[in-house]
Amino acid sequence: MFISISTTATADRPATDLGFLLHKHPEKVQRFSTSHGVAHVFYPEATEQRCTAALLLDIDPVALVRQGRGRGRSGSPDLALAQYVNDRPYAASSLLAVALRTVFRSAMKGVCEKLPGRAELVMPLRIDLPAVPATGGGEGGGPAMVRRLFEPLGWQVDAVAVPLDETFPEWGESRYVRVALTGELRLADALQHLYVLLPVLDGAKHYWVAPDEVDKLLAAGEGWLADHPELAVITRRYLARRWSLTRLAMERLALARLAEADDSEAEELDNAVDDDTPADDPAAEAPGTDAAGTDASAGTGASTGFAPTAAEPDAGDRPVPLAVQRRAAILAALAETGAARVLDLGCGQGELVGELLKDARVTEVLGVDVSSRALAAAGRKLRLDRMSERQAARVRLVQGALTYTDARLKGYDAAVLSEVIEHLDLPRLPALEYAVFGAARPQAVVVTTPNVEYNVRWETLPAGHVRHSDHRFEWSRAEFAAWAERVAGTYGYTVALRPVGPFDEEVGAPTQLALFRTATTDNAPEGSVTR
Repeated sequence: MFISISTTATADRPATDLGFLLHKHPEKVQRFSTSHGVAHVFYPEATEQRCTAALLLDIDPVALVRQGRGRGRSGSPDLALAQYVNDRPYAASSLLAVALRTVFRSAMKGVCEKLPGRAELVMPLRIDLPAVPATGGGEGGGPAMVRRLFEPLGWQVDAVAVPLDETFPEWGESRYVRVALTGELRLADALQHLYVLLPVLDGAKHYWVAPDEVDKLLAAGEGWLADHPELAVITRRYLARRWSLTRLAMERLALARLAEADDSEAEELDNAVDDDTPADDPAAEAPGTDAAGTDASAGTGASTGFAPTAAEPDAGDRPVPLAVQRRAAILAALAETGAARVLDLGCGQGELVGELLKDARVTEVLGVDVSSRALAAAGRKLRLDRMSERQAARVRLVQGALTYTDARLKGYDAAVLSEVIEHLDLPRLPALEYAVFGAARPQAVVVTTPNVEYNVRWETLPAGHVRHSDHRFEWSRAEFAAWAERVAGTYGYTVALRPVGPFDEEVGAPTQLALFRTATTDNAPEGSVTR
């Protein structure tokens, strides 16, 4: 198994800088032990004008067989050909990728103490691979697949299929491709590309793919994988088509993209689930936490002595949690609109999604949240893996940021923003308004948010404090009405305002709800004030 990496001199740098960057001296032949053989590093040429480093991986077929057979722990179908006769010693695969990581670990990290700053610069590179297995597995293989994977990364690709036998061209082509990559890239980036994409091309790994492979993939793919047009194919094949790991990797990549666009840390966005409390703990539904995870500690009306309104369920002496009352009000508003396809934007751990699925009139629910942990918790709480095929077809949970337009949100009858807007900084609220009311534009939108005037009724809430540490603001009834009227006028909706929860004549209800509907002559809800 062989690979060569070549470079040429530039106006201010000799080609022999390659030896410093690889941390391997051009005048030495070095040997490195790997788990399946010995890697030899040597330089066929090393002048100031041109320098080539070669890695020859001498595979021990006995060690390869002993460490795994067939599709067992090895995961490589090629070992099923015969115990000691297979292509692993000759074809560039995950064995070569692991050898690159072992031999050129510092170079892959972009570390070069002898030439400070040199590793951060691009350089002319040529990489030659005499035999690369390019199996399609239903996703297209051969030279075309090599080009699909490497060209988006800035490489010029010369990929030629190797014939089964040159003397008998009628036998056709083998699954192996002779590859030459040329381009101007950082050496570290080039090695990371090879580390990820060689196993992807082969479609088989010689070792068991454990959960830590997700970390390796994301580390090696930092800066390029998330934007690659073949992201799904790369992730799926690198992780040996293990569905759970593929989903985890895609979620983490999506979160990283959102965090970068938001100029924040991923941990700041993925904070919807308390690490100290199991995400699917039934206690999360107790009074004190609403559907978005915000504090509603006195939302039952117990401390005020107010009775539930007529629209709220009568629980006798036991107070009804405000979260339950809020969901009942949202469901009632949606029923007025006759919505069958509903968006739950900021769905959290899926409480409202679960209630929507109980309504036979609702044919589709799309839950959206920026937090992958919250989505995972929602999946467990909803028991998505145990749903019937018919029921599972009604629900999807996807990751997304509500301050960016998203084509997946278009075409729905209604959208819900339950206790969501107060978690945004006020300067970013217009972006959400456009993404929901302007771009997605459902026929109806239900928005709920705390009424700050009611906070004085919470005996446990210090004066001047908001209900949850992540709330960036809480509005009075007048402020919420002014916002709702402005949004409705801007985007062509009518809006009806109504209280949710125990009503106080002086300070109103703890939650305020706005029902937006596209402006027509006959869609104003009865019994509400239309603004």
